[in-house]
Amino acid sequence: MRRSHRWLLAGGVVVGFLGGLAACQDTLRRDRVATCRRTLPAVAQGTGIRFQGAGPGPAVGTVRVDYTEGTRQHRLLCRFDGASNLVEVANDGTPLSGSALHMLQRYYLDTPDAARADPAKP
Repeated sequence: MRRSHRWLLAGGVVVGFLGGLAACQDTLRRDRVATCRRTLPAVAQGTGIRFQGAGPGPAVGTVRVDYTEGTRQHRLLCRFDGASNLVEVANDGTPLSGSALHMLQRYYLDTPDAARADPAKP
């Protein structure tokens, strides 16, 4: 194999690897956004709650969900470990206690009710 062919092959392998890595990161981000968004019906305190949008949070491994209650704007922030495990939820800067987070994960997020109540559903 000629030297130029090896460089071309190595370049193709690197591009393929980076493309696969980017696709994996995008899936991970979508899963995190969906999990954080699904916490909204259980965490938000009132009626007339409307989902506004979601995106990356201010730090690595965080997701932000914006919503309104009446005319007031609110923000839900979720922090994840290296995978998609939820490790912290804060509503308007006030974090849930450890026991409340455990109950949310165990008895709500892992149920079909959380998927049905997803505020981003049309």
